[in-house]
Amino acid sequence: MSDRRLQVFHAVARLLSFTKAAEVLHMTQPAVTFQIRQLEEQFDTRLFDRTHNRVTLTEAGQVVYEYSEKIFDLYGEMENAIREMTDDISGSLTIGASTTISEYMLPSLLGDFKSKNVDIKLRLRVSNTEGIVSMVENNVIDLGVVEGPVTNKNLLVEVCRTDEMVVICPPSHELASLEKVTAKDLVKYSLICREEGSGTREVMVDYLLGQGVDKHGINNCLELGSPEAVKGAVEAGMGVSVVSSASISKEIKLGSLVSKPLDPPLTRDFSFVRQRQKFKVPAMEELLEFARVYCQRAKKTEE
Repeated sequence: MSDRRLQVFHAVARLLSFTKAAEVLHMTQPAVTFQIRQLEEQFDTRLFDRTHNRVTLTEAGQVVYEYSEKIFDLYGEMENAIREMTDDISGSLTIGASTTISEYMLPSLLGDFKSKNVDIKLRLRVSNTEGIVSMVENNVIDLGVVEGPVTNKNLLVEVCRTDEMVVICPPSHELASLEKVTAKDLVKYSLICREEGSGTREVMVDYLLGQGVDKHGINNCLELGSPEAVKGAVEAGMGVSVVSSASISKEIKLGSLVSKPLDPPLTRDFSFVRQRQKFKVPAMEELLEFARVYCQRAKKTEE
């Protein structure tokens, strides 16, 4: 039985969705279905029941799922034991980051880390916050860096730094003349926002609802799938938006956009999220310690 087949099964069993598992594993849905069918042929029994658009584990499927959890834990312990024997800080780490962080924070962090740890191979996967948390839950990535709240209490969440959210608009826009922008000021104009599942969108929506803005007005925003697309639409005069202050330094310098603080202010945390490991992986510990120092430097710069 291949490790990949069991990994695919584990993802489907955890999410109870072939579609979501395919997204998390970066596979097509037919490929996921094929792997599950192969595993069911291996055991000569059904592992999932599929009825009325619902996926549930059969009794045999539940047994396989429980053993797969133990198998992946043992794999990790085995790799760690060998590395401790050889004092080896090497191997590979797969990092997942939400879109804003992958574009504006991670390049310098990972570049510096790689230059000092040439034996550690890094892979990067990019998704929105919801997607990254799902990848961590399913052991697809070793470490996630996200910009939104993490509700799964079984995961370890460590705050790196605080990010200020600001309103952006073209220099000629009416909001550009204000010192600060309230929620009521903001919703007078067409809103541009990120897609469902984005940490940026979630923080913005929660803020506006908390300020008494009608939910209907928020739901009518123009949805775009990346910070660059949002900024481009604002520059084109299609509306205004709320984005990370870390994502707009180039546009502010060029004068193509103006940023204004919200009143009251809106901040959020950039956080590391990972599984609660029963053992320490040297490469992971090295990266986390490096990242903590990086975050402390960033905080001092902001102060």
